[in-house]
Amino acid sequence: MAEANEGKHLEVEVDGVRYARIPLRTKVVMPDDEIDAIIAEYAKDAVEPGDLLFVTEKIVAITQGRSYMMDEIRPRKLATFLSKYVTKTAYGIGLGIPETMEMALREVGTPRILFAAAVSAVTKLLGRRGDFYRIAGDKARAIDGPTPGTIPPYNRAVVLGPERPREVAEHVRSLLGVDADVAVVDINDIGGNILGSTLDKAGEKRLVRILGDNPLGQGHQSTPLGIIRKVTAPAGR
Repeated sequence: MAEANEGKHLEVEVDGVRYARIPLRTKVVMPDDEIDAIIAEYAKDAVEPGDLLFVTEKIVAITQGRSYMMDEIRPRKLATFLSKYVTKTAYGIGLGIPETMEMALREVGTPRILFAAAVSAVTKLLGRRGDFYRIAGDKARAIDGPTPGTIPPYNRAVVLGPERPREVAEHVRSLLGVDADVAVVDINDIGGNILGSTLDKAGEKRLVRILGDNPLGQGHQSTPLGIIRKVTAPAGR
């Protein structure tokens, strides 16, 4: 196990219930690793009945062969042009470089990306932001580009979102051997998204709130797995 992201706490209260967020440190996951082996080695013995195991979308995608070194990607001129107009955030570059934009064009399709860019250009003039990713969708939003704080070799790589995340969550649940839920998550310092889980919609919304402050971090922490465990129940239960 590991410590929380710097400045974050390992417990949080949501709707009167306290939850422990327990980071699980792993080795650096590589493309030739299998998710089954990662779960067996680092999570299976740590998860208890009633827990929720959350798995970052990045390691799922890596084990699916969906990571690409920057020098493997040849961006087209359109990708270079569009990337110049993407707003870069404090937590990552998103589609703000030609290589990540190129992968978005491949994943989502050129027409949808162009439509998202056109709508975003208009609505930004009206003071509204976020329309690009709303239209481009989860596949575009989930693309991770290289950042200085990322563990090598992924500080020189582009990682796409995982395929079939809901099926992955169901499969991982079957590996645990206990009555626990599983979620594949995309969490960063400005928000989160549940890509697939064994929860209902209300449970997914609650999980986003539980993980809202990104307790595991995005870089050198090497904690791509974590456990949510209820500490106290609401009064009267």
